[in-house]
Amino acid sequence: MKKLIIYLVCLLPAVAAAQKTPERDYTNAVLWQQFSGEYRALAFQAYNFARLSLKEALWNQSNGKPNCVIVDADETILDNSAFQGHEIKKGVSYVPADWTKWTGMAAADTVPGALAFLKFAASKHVETFYVTNRDLADREGTIKNLKKFGFPNVDEAHLLLKTTSSDKEPRRKQILEKYNVLLLCGDNLSDFSNVFYREGKDTKEQVDLMQHLFGTKFIILPNPMYGDWEKLLYKGDQLTEDEKAAQRLKKLKDF
Repeated sequence: MKKLIIYLVCLLPAVAAAQKTPERDYTNAVLWQQFSGEYRALAFQAYNFARLSLKEALWNQSNGKPNCVIVDADETILDNSAFQGHEIKKGVSYVPADWTKWTGMAAADTVPGALAFLKFAASKHVETFYVTNRDLADREGTIKNLKKFGFPNVDEAHLLLKTTSSDKEPRRKQILEKYNVLLLCGDNLSDFSNVFYREGKDTKEQVDLMQHLFGTKFIILPNPMYGDWEKLLYKGDQLTEDEKAAQRLKKLKDF
């Protein structure tokens, strides 16, 4: 009987841990971005395709407008994994004040291959527009961060921040009025087209319909840490982290 009691006491913590709803943990995703060769390889692969696609687009383009490329900022040309690591160690998912502090520090590193590609574009007289959902409060820090590495066309005219909406389509249309947009680079599908932006849309279905554009017109970068795709996992407003975790668990495919 004594041995049985000891066994049950030892077992209780494991049972409790198994029954506890797992909370959100980005640790593996952040570590993968910071330390894996695979992340760097995928980023270089994306920008190698961008270079080839840009050369082909320049060869086929001849309508007289100046040429440009549109790039997102976060996880497309700037690596914010250090910010994500800070939030994990702090025990939070995302605190807006922390993000504002981070962007003001201008401390984000470059995404592998991004700077070399945009310098190549500049050498071909192709301008870069930075269409990002960073807020107006992030403008000064963003410009400082980009200029620190020597990114091209870093000025008020080429940096289009979020104002009233996170929908980037109006900003893309504004650029299209005067420029040929040869390609777009981003880590989120809504960086490319408004067909991916609307809530509740099956983005996998849309990707299948537009598959011929990926690697040619649309250059996508890996981001394991966050993205719009997560919105489709959850039902309900103002969910707690435990509630989100429970819903994620139910969404998992298994056998």
